[in-house]
Amino acid sequence: MTTTDHEYIETFKANFGSSARRIRLGLSGRAVLGTLVVLAALFLVGMLPRWRANAALTSAVRDQRPTVSVVKTQRPDGAANLVLPGSTQAIQEAAIYARTNGYVSKWYTDIGAKVTAGDLLAEIETPETDQELNQARAAALQASANSELAQATLTRWQELVDKKVVSAQEFDEKKSALDARRADLTAAQANVARLEKLQGFQKVVAPFSGIVTARNIDNGSLVSAGNGGQSAALFHVAQTDTLRIYVTVPQTNARSVAPGQSAAVSFREIPDKTFDAKVVRTAGSLDPASRTLLTELQVANSDGQLFPGMYAEIKFAFPQDGRTLLVPGNAVMVQSDGPKVLTVDAKQIIRTRAVKLGHDLGDKVEILSGLDPTEPLVANPSGSLRDGVEVKAQAQPSKP
Repeated sequence: MTTTDHEYIETFKANFGSSARRIRLGLSGRAVLGTLVVLAALFLVGMLPRWRANAALTSAVRDQRPTVSVVKTQRPDGAANLVLPGSTQAIQEAAIYARTNGYVSKWYTDIGAKVTAGDLLAEIETPETDQELNQARAAALQASANSELAQATLTRWQELVDKKVVSAQEFDEKKSALDARRADLTAAQANVARLEKLQGFQKVVAPFSGIVTARNIDNGSLVSAGNGGQSAALFHVAQTDTLRIYVTVPQTNARSVAPGQSAAVSFREIPDKTFDAKVVRTAGSLDPASRTLLTELQVANSDGQLFPGMYAEIKFAFPQDGRTLLVPGNAVMVQSDGPKVLTVDAKQIIRTRAVKLGHDLGDKVEILSGLDPTEPLVANPSGSLRDGVEVKAQAQPSKP
């Protein structure tokens, strides 16, 4: 081997060893770096949820602001609707009582039967009244005979007085006897007429056209004259071709209701139909206890679709001023110093606004002045909310 070959081999060994050392150092550095990256990722995965939970807990502890629901004001669109509750009643309803004592011999109409004025409802046997009538008629005949005898006696005594056979005193006595007999006859005839009228009540008739809504007797039932106490009504008759409805209108709307005004009547049992009603009269005075006006409406019921005693909702339509605002009734606080509402400004701070109220429309109230339409209102404000309190406002969910 030559010297040149030997030098070449030594140079190759030195270069190979240097390259191997560099390769080992590079592999070792990448492994360490990868290990550090994996450990850092595991640390973040384990600690990040804890950091978030701690941050949320810290935020909740730090933010003690009460949460309030807010609503927006509205402008009226056309007429304002005032819905009031009411109950239907028959235009006429009467309880039929017995006017004489006796037993029911037969009844002819039952509940639901349509009757006209004068129709026979029942018959009552009155044996005692019949006997009293016979006795009264006999007494009337006796009184008539006594009167005729007194008249004949007075005629004869008149002739004797003219002949001066008897004194004038005796003649006056006979004349007074005739007057007494005539009075007895009149009393007897009046008693006969009374008993005949009483006997006429054996037939119980309908006082007007309508429907029999109750029957409280059976054949053979003992009845007595009267309209109270232990005496029960024999029948109830109601005229239902027209129904009346009484409603109490709040003081704020009392001046807007007048006879002749129309209203829409709806019933929950008939959801797809409304009935036209008319205001026929008002009490003309407010009830001092409730500050309401008693109002009567009438609705036609010729087809018999409605019944007395049904719960009804009466909707009045009142003209509205487009400059007013409508707010939910639960957003208004009526206090000793006047009505107020709570608003939330841009900084989430409560502001108290004194307002002037208009008509009460049931679920909504008119605001005439004192409120900016852009300010959101606090719905159902609690007593803990005061002017200047910082809150968290959230929109009240709308009703479906």
